[in-house]
Amino acid sequence: MGKLVVSVFVTIDGVIERPDRWAFQYVSGDSVEHSLKQIRQAEALLLGRFTYEGFAAAWPYLSDDAGYADKLNAMPKYAVSATLERAEWNNTTVIRENVLHEIGKLKAELSGDLLVFGSGELVRRLLPHDVIDEIRLITCPVVMGEGERLFDGGMPTTFDLVDVTAFRSGAIVLTYAPTGHDPALP
Repeated sequence: MGKLVVSVFVTIDGVIERPDRWAFQYVSGDSVEHSLKQIRQAEALLLGRFTYEGFAAAWPYLSDDAGYADKLNAMPKYAVSATLERAEWNNTTVIRENVLHEIGKLKAELSGDLLVFGSGELVRRLLPHDVIDEIRLITCPVVMGEGERLFDGGMPTTFDLVDVTAFRSGAIVLTYAPTGHDPALP
């Protein structure tokens, strides 16, 4: 059984929008190693339409000595969208309907992680349905003050802390498992 793992760059005030403007200055050798480990554990990607389109426009043309780009480009990818016309990035399947059912099937078929990068809207849609097994918040020491936040409009829930990893750059990864509990209830 695979795990659905969300990995998202976030500022300390909760913003996930446009990480290209603020996250990459916090890349360090140890954070690169963390990213390589994460992608090696992943068996497939699950992305929302906006994130999928951004990745599909860039990753097919990238390469690196560590094999990160090769793994990302070769692995199965699933784009959740009712409006995406065509999936141009190789090994991509578009999930247009019955999203929860399709994700359940994928998790049952996989032995590794089904990895979600970014995809705030998708994460907010999935969280109330207890299909997310882990959320990794790659937290950068930046305050943006405005922008899309990961949990804006989301359902109240609690999380158990699974792991904390600090990078030399000042960024940290907070890894949580959703409990599915409403924090207002005992």
